[in-house]
Amino acid sequence: MLYHLFEFLENKFNLPGAGLFQFISFRSAIAVILSLIITILFGKKIIRSLKSLQVGESVRDLGLAGQTEKSGTPTMGGLIIIFAIIVPTILLARLDNIYIILMLITTVWIAGIGFIDDYIKVFRKDKKGLQGRFKIVGQVTLGILVGLIMLFHNDVTVRMPLDEAQQKGFDVVETFSLTIPKVNSLPETRQMAYVKAPITNLPFMKKNQLNYSYFSGGSKILASLLFIAMVIFIITAVSNGANLTDGLDGLLTGVAAIIGAALGVLAYVSSNSITADYLNIFYLPHSEELVIFAACFLGACIGFLWYNSYPASVFMGDTGSLTIGGIIAVMAIILRKELLIPVLCGILFMETLSVVLQVSYFKYSKRKYGEGRRLFLMSPLHHHYQKKGIHEVKIVVRFWIIAIILAVLTIITLKIR
Repeated sequence: MLYHLFEFLENKFNLPGAGLFQFISFRSAIAVILSLIITILFGKKIIRSLKSLQVGESVRDLGLAGQTEKSGTPTMGGLIIIFAIIVPTILLARLDNIYIILMLITTVWIAGIGFIDDYIKVFRKDKKGLQGRFKIVGQVTLGILVGLIMLFHNDVTVRMPLDEAQQKGFDVVETFSLTIPKVNSLPETRQMAYVKAPITNLPFMKKNQLNYSYFSGGSKILASLLFIAMVIFIITAVSNGANLTDGLDGLLTGVAAIIGAALGVLAYVSSNSITADYLNIFYLPHSEELVIFAACFLGACIGFLWYNSYPASVFMGDTGSLTIGGIIAVMAIILRKELLIPVLCGILFMETLSVVLQVSYFKYSKRKYGEGRRLFLMSPLHHHYQKKGIHEVKIVVRFWIIAIILAVLTIITLKIR
């Protein structure tokens, strides 16, 4: 909104300083600050409102240290995060950008699923919350929407040589000439194209392009279905993984902030043609606005830590955790970096894996030995360390450190071929 306003003021009245809003770096910095201010200033009011509505967390007795003290802590605090993401995004990003529109739709959609789940738990006193099949339907619907927009919207394109695009049968949206400078010879002019295609970056490979058509026998319809199926799986897996990770004060909030910062870096390099060519990754036109969204996400998560760090004054609930997971998943897909999710979201991946392994081994051992056995003292993984007597603050900080290492490794993979 402000971008369009200052663009008008600069063009119409040549207002001094209005041109600053043309720079991604300036708007990103303002976005972080604004989302932080919104979270801290309005967070306290929202927490008071949640307390007055008696929106308290009902904690099951799992035999964990300090667990009973958390009973009654306000939940549904994810509303603070959502508010601190949406408001700065609307103010500072270009609202005619398809990527921003898609991220706002994702935020509102997945937040709605989490809010309904929390509402049923808190106000209807049903600890099961929203039935699993309805959550899945909501996530699948979002996945289909994201997949279709990625495949068919004319503003969602990837740049590549025209001859390569024609050879692979991609839909060409626009063609243009690009002059490539040479060190010891005359510049080379190549015919380039912006294409719509079910492709993504493949880490560690010199030819780092994964084409979903490879698995469809050249069928465009089957390739599109495979791509949409992958999008649905990623959104469902990451959003549920984030939900499982949200079990200790500040754990998911801090990890999400680190992941958000890394996604901001990935958005920046993917939207810069020179950097994208240097790193041998896809150049994605118009994706620079995602840097703004990542900055809002980062600021909202860090700001929420003001109230969510140990001892937490508020929990985010499914309203926040599902939203965080959905945002991370969709942004990675948009940036064509979804294959880096196991590294970037390694904490979320290990938390989910620990639950899957625990349940699977328990069922297997019960069939084989007549009694269920466990691989971990408790799952998800953070509760295993709690059972070992490690204080939750130490667990959280160590998980943050691991998340930082994984985020750096993710960025490093852009250069490792």
